[in-house]
Amino acid sequence: MSELGDFLRARRAAASVASLPFVSSGRRRVPGLRRDEVAVLAGVSVDYYTRLEQGRETNPSAQVTDALAHALDLDVHERRYAYGLAQIVWVPELAETEQPVDTALTRLMDSWPGAACFVLDPLLDIVAMNQLATTLFRPFTATRNLVEMVFLDPEGRTFYADWGRAATGCVANLRASSGLYADTARRHELVDQLSTGSTAFAELWAAHDVEPKTHDQKALRHPDVGEFTIAFDALEVSALPGHQLVVYRAEPASAGERALRTLSEASTSSAQDGRVAGGASHRGT
Repeated sequence: MSELGDFLRARRAAASVASLPFVSSGRRRVPGLRRDEVAVLAGVSVDYYTRLEQGRETNPSAQVTDALAHALDLDVHERRYAYGLAQIVWVPELAETEQPVDTALTRLMDSWPGAACFVLDPLLDIVAMNQLATTLFRPFTATRNLVEMVFLDPEGRTFYADWGRAATGCVANLRASSGLYADTARRHELVDQLSTGSTAFAELWAAHDVEPKTHDQKALRHPDVGEFTIAFDALEVSALPGHQLVVYRAEPASAGERALRTLSEASTSSAQDGRVAGGASHRGT
């Protein structure tokens, strides 16, 4: 026996017969699906699938593991677990369209009025922001993608007071977060657009520096409150694999705290004056 085999057997027993896309007949001696039904759904032989469950085969390919995940209707956490048992690097699907952000997460972001919070996908697209982050990034023409904001928006070199440091860190972070998607069309399109539009990006991208950002400080310059320093933390969002929750905050009694408080008061006033039903500050909700 193997842990992978035990897992497959348990998920097969929990699978619903009603979900089968074909008619299945015959008496069932066990709950859930039969081995031959899972094999058909996954496009593998019954003998091969049996060997997986019995632990005589323990290293299925990524293609087979993914097919079994579809056949057994595994959720995102179960898929990650199955890939780990098969000793394969799991690559979550990169959605072609914006994915909804869990309302629990947006409520959490809104519960920190003194912190600017936003969610990044693996290509550093901003998929959600709280009201303070919306106000903080107001000087930018668009807030679709953090790297585009740094390199392609004219405001980038003003907003980031130490632009060179911010630019270097941003590119190294993009390398780290998007590495699993190196062969995807979306990543190629983004990198081509940035390389064409910014010589600085092209040079930094060619350096191949890789450094995920989890905690750091940034010097920002905002037209409404001047220059100030914030700390930021980037936290993995388990409900959205590959995504990060980024929190900009300031030390107590610092110029940064006063700046964020001023912006927070402005954002609250603006929201009260013209709030759109459903929370316009959140994308993907």
